Amino acid sequence: MQENIRPLAPVGISGLEPQAPPTGMPIFELIKPTDLYVDPAYQRNISEKGARQIRRIIEGFDWVKFKPPICAYSQCDGQTILKVLDGQHTAIAAASNPHIDKIPVMIVEAESTVAQARAFIGQNTDRLGVTTLQLHQAALAAADEDAQTLELVCTRAGVKVLKTTNAYTGTGSRQTIAIKQIEALVSRRGPKLAREILEVLASAERGPLTAPQIKAVELLLTDEEYCDKITPEDLTDAIIDLLFTAEDEAKLFAATHKVPFWRALGITWFRKCKKRRAIVKQAA
Repeated sequence: MQENIRPLAPVGISGLEPQAPPTGMPIFELIKPTDLYVDPAYQRNISEKGARQIRRIIEGFDWVKFKPPICAYSQCDGQTILKVLDGQHTAIAAASNPHIDKIPVMIVEAESTVAQARAFIGQNTDRLGVTTLQLHQAALAAADEDAQTLELVCTRAGVKVLKTTNAYTGTGSRQTIAIKQIEALVSRRGPKLAREILEVLASAERGPLTAPQIKAVELLLTDEEYCDKITPEDLTDAIIDLLFTAEDEAKLFAATHKVPFWRALGITWFRKCKKRRAIVKQAA
């Protein structure tokens, strides 16, 4: 036996509470890949990058590199089908390769769409290839309360959360992909204030709504230095007045004063608010 080869050994579990598997052990079956199905409720459409990945798998198909797709039985129109929970690209590549008739798949217990979406999240949470947008859509399908709250906050603010980065329409007005920032916003400020913050940008017809914009509005509506001196309506008007020049001014301010861009953007908007209010008071 080679010196550096060693048997697999368990790690210590002191302080842990090992969970007994809530479902049965998976089974393996040989399946024609064209007999598999994909549920758009939690699975992404194939992007251009995904198509390139599929072509690479087809050209370099090797059983040594093969990772069996994870599937689950489901009912559809009175028929029992196998849905792919993870490994869609691999399955499509196999279906496209004339040298491949059947592939091994791992079948787990997850009959409902909610259970399947949760399985998808569990398989993909720590994988770089799956975006936060895709995980958010899967969480919605899994009836995750946090995802539902985020979606409700955005809907009431008049903001649409896009499913993919390629889904922007026109200028992207009232649209966003800033899932992580909105999640953090809801967690810090609660649904009501988070909605009010998003409404400022939505009412200004800005889009796509970005993480720096959201953080800038949060700063102005919550920080004691700013929040008592302006109203959300003031801020919306300032954003409309400055349009896209605010970003250019903020970049210069950030570089000059060594502050984060989002803070510089907030200060730029705030200066416009103060200037406009001073003119109104003088006229009065």
